[in-house]
Amino acid sequence: MSYIIDTVTNLLHQTAFLNLTWGNYIMIAVACVFLYLAIRKEFEPLLLVPIAFGMLLVNIYPDIIAPWTDDSAGGLLYYFYILDEFAILPSLIFMGVGAMTDFGPLIANPKSFLLGAAAQFGIYMAYFGAILLNQTPWFEFNDKAAAAISIIGGADGPTSIFLAGKLGQTALLGPIAVAAYSYMSLVPIIQPPIMKALTTEKERKIKMEQLRPVSKLEKILFPIIITIVVCMILPTTAPLIGMLMLGNLFRESGVVKQLTETASNALMYIVVILLGTSVGATTSAEAFLNMNTIGIVVLGLVAFSFGTAAGIIFGKIMCVVTKGKVNPLIGSAGVSAVPMAARVSQKVGAEADPTNFLLMHAMGPNVAGVIGTAVAAGTFMAIFGIV
Repeated sequence: MSYIIDTVTNLLHQTAFLNLTWGNYIMIAVACVFLYLAIRKEFEPLLLVPIAFGMLLVNIYPDIIAPWTDDSAGGLLYYFYILDEFAILPSLIFMGVGAMTDFGPLIANPKSFLLGAAAQFGIYMAYFGAILLNQTPWFEFNDKAAAAISIIGGADGPTSIFLAGKLGQTALLGPIAVAAYSYMSLVPIIQPPIMKALTTEKERKIKMEQLRPVSKLEKILFPIIITIVVCMILPTTAPLIGMLMLGNLFRESGVVKQLTETASNALMYIVVILLGTSVGATTSAEAFLNMNTIGIVVLGLVAFSFGTAAGIIFGKIMCVVTKGKVNPLIGSAGVSAVPMAARVSQKVGAEADPTNFLLMHAMGPNVAGVIGTAVAAGTFMAIFGIV
């Protein structure tokens, strides 16, 4: 009889119910909310489902991301996470994005680079905001942590993970990545009120001229030239810019269709699974439920909002300079959420005038924003001497 009692007792102590903290239960509830938003509301489900499930797993079984030691082989998701920490998965994501994206609108309208650059203002706002928060007794953000947090303002999850790993801010990687991907998924909710508040109905109704056709030669030369120019100036951007442009060169060259299909489909989805679940697994209750996380979430929202606003304001300036030929709404697409931000520009413009088609015009700043965020990350790495 004692054997049976001991066996049952041991089994009970092996269950998660007796080993979880109240914080774990809170994070399990948060994971379920994220799953609801991803599945029911379709908020970036390709990203949010694996992230939320990774969050669920690590708070039920923390050892799933336990590191390798002499006495333990480590948890499954630890090996996925290593690929994040070494910037492998974010770089592969960029290659997939390049293979999926048409850079033609940016080539046809190079002025879009200015709108993409303006939208990076939110990044630097968040950087100085984090430094200011460090002066309070509730938050602990050093210069490198502030830089890693600031990239959230570009609404670029892979770059946020890339920079956090390069700057050695792995303790903050989970909150930073979750905040970045959350704001990427909430672009259709966050951006429209800002866009409408900063523009008049007349401005939203502006119709832009059709973009000029872009030749195949231009599309082939563009990724090569951008790689040479940007990487010569900021060599540290090579993993991101290089992979982005390589993926685009696959697409535009027309001679490696198998590589294009692999990079934009099978490989992209495999990487999203690995990256999403490993990012979610960094959000254990101990790492996530603290004041720093609250600061990161708030700074991310402020940065993203300021980035959106800066893009629109610069769009308004361009509208004045061009005598009404630029619709300021496309400036909001200067953040890096491709192609979601461009679609939001189209949606808000169509609400003002159903015959207004801004999508292709907005794709220019949107692609420029991806490049701009990678450049911002490279700039921070250069400042801190990271190679």
